[in-house]
Amino acid sequence: MRKIYSVLSVLILSTIIGCSKEKISKNKMMSTNPQKKAVVYQVFTRLFGNTNTTNKPWGTIEENGVGKFNDFTEKALSEIKDLGVTHIWYTGVPHHDVIKDYTKFGISNDDPDIVKGRAGSPYAVKDYYNVNPDLAVNVANRLEEFEALIARSHKVGLKVIIDIVPNHVARNYQSLSNPKGTKDFGADDDKTVEYDVNNNFYYVPNETFQVPDFLNGYLPLGGEKNPLSDHKFVENPAKWTGNGSRAAKPHFNDWYETVKVNYGVSPDGRKDFDELPQGFENEDYKKHFAFWQDKKIPNSWIKFRDIALYWTAKGVDGFRYDMAEMVPVEFWSFMNSAIKMKNPDAFLLAEVYNPHEYRNYIRKGKMDYLYDKVQLYDTIKHIMQGHGITDHIAPIQEDLKDIEHNMLHFLENHDEQRIASPEFAGDALKAKPAMVVSATISTSPTMVYFGQEFGEPGAENAGFGTPSRTSIFDYIGVPTLQRWVNNKKFDGGQSTDAEKSLRDFYKRLLNFTITSDALMGEYQDIHHFNRQHTEWYNERVMSFVRWSGDEKLIIVSNFNAHDTYGFELGLPKEVIEKWNLKDGEYQLEDQLYKKYASTLKVENGEARVRVDVKPLESFILKIKK
Repeated sequence: MRKIYSVLSVLILSTIIGCSKEKISKNKMMSTNPQKKAVVYQVFTRLFGNTNTTNKPWGTIEENGVGKFNDFTEKALSEIKDLGVTHIWYTGVPHHDVIKDYTKFGISNDDPDIVKGRAGSPYAVKDYYNVNPDLAVNVANRLEEFEALIARSHKVGLKVIIDIVPNHVARNYQSLSNPKGTKDFGADDDKTVEYDVNNNFYYVPNETFQVPDFLNGYLPLGGEKNPLSDHKFVENPAKWTGNGSRAAKPHFNDWYETVKVNYGVSPDGRKDFDELPQGFENEDYKKHFAFWQDKKIPNSWIKFRDIALYWTAKGVDGFRYDMAEMVPVEFWSFMNSAIKMKNPDAFLLAEVYNPHEYRNYIRKGKMDYLYDKVQLYDTIKHIMQGHGITDHIAPIQEDLKDIEHNMLHFLENHDEQRIASPEFAGDALKAKPAMVVSATISTSPTMVYFGQEFGEPGAENAGFGTPSRTSIFDYIGVPTLQRWVNNKKFDGGQSTDAEKSLRDFYKRLLNFTITSDALMGEYQDIHHFNRQHTEWYNERVMSFVRWSGDEKLIIVSNFNAHDTYGFELGLPKEVIEKWNLKDGEYQLEDQLYKKYASTLKVENGEARVRVDVKPLESFILKIKK
């Protein structure tokens, strides 16, 4: 979602350097496949296969080009999988508003006055039962082309995730592909009232929608003439806007291209549906599914459940839910339990930013995973930028230890700034220690955004989209990715040495994470122990241990971009006991590059290992058997 970027900011727990006793948290293996970690590769589908390098601001599809489903060849998908990926999230698949004439295919033109960008926002969905026509070689067969992509993805061993945006739909929602007996959102609404439990939308009775006043010199399509660009859009009566604005004329900063979906919550906050019984958060999805069978269900709930089951039946393996916390948690119990009854292994990921609601959406809402944005991502970002210190990381893991497995980790996605952009870190190499910590500190999945593995800076002036984030609204090229795509050979033939080296790092790290037993085992912070007891160890270094019965790891990362640190890293007594280490010497070998080795010396209940870690370097040190 094009989020409000001021959306929650959480004060990280204060440092616990003064604590001498480290707490061991046993990881909760709640995944349907708990044996290995998952890695999600988020790819903006429209941009992946686009080899056009014109990058004209506000460029048309003909000028700037567009990628297609067919660009994800078996070769391309195999290369993605070999990066160490288990799931691929095809972002922007459902048919959303676009400024392109497809009327010969029966698709109505979309109005630039209510479309953000020329290529349109993927979160203003116009037809949930079909796919973006821009992505098809043959528009008439666009659904079949996507079905073929699902099959190719499965063939190479990738699970498929797509978006569902439950909180809002495009202002001009109109499905051409509804299954028999399925009606469009709003088709049976009583538009004379603001609210009815079974209305799909909220209305502003007796008022007509007005296009917002555009600010800061903004003009649709950059000012290009278009027959529909007249600052008018017919909607009578007006509907509430996607972010909840009740004004017939929303503000320019509102999500004016969308309308809010009604889930049976009245304007004064009353819930006109059954709530889950006390203690039901401890029940499994089968009990949740059974609970809803004899209940009166608001119409919007049924519509979105049917949409999810439609795509599940086509082979989609999971969903990423946009702004899930804007929808009542009871709906998610209904929706997700229905999906799990069809596919118990479905991968259900939600965008939720309120830490106080995390456990509700996981336990009551039956979500598998939530973004760990407000705590881990924000903290690591500050460290990468030089503002924060590593002392703040361990308290996050302690705070989330009961749900650590459910908190998906990432350093980039379509909403966040590119690491290499000046607005973030200005250097893609600063991601290296952050990625090691993010990908190995818990049992949770890791997500990588396409181009991140090449150090993509997102520098293009795309039109509606602005530099630092790769635009999701415009037809644009992604230069570092295009060099790797190499005219669709997908072999890195035009990549720079720096880009190849960075991708090699990601490949080594991600492949290790999806094969390691220890990373699905136990965790203990040793950072604060070493802050107290180890000379030269400081707040720019991070360390912790992970282990299982057969694998014991010491992980050390240096976030400093300039200085090498050398120290005698210590293990607390608890770790020595847990690992059953006897007095003696144990050989350690780094698992990333296999070029660094050291010796762990255990004597009289104390354990030390010499570590010399260069700027932005990390080691995953494994005890050799």
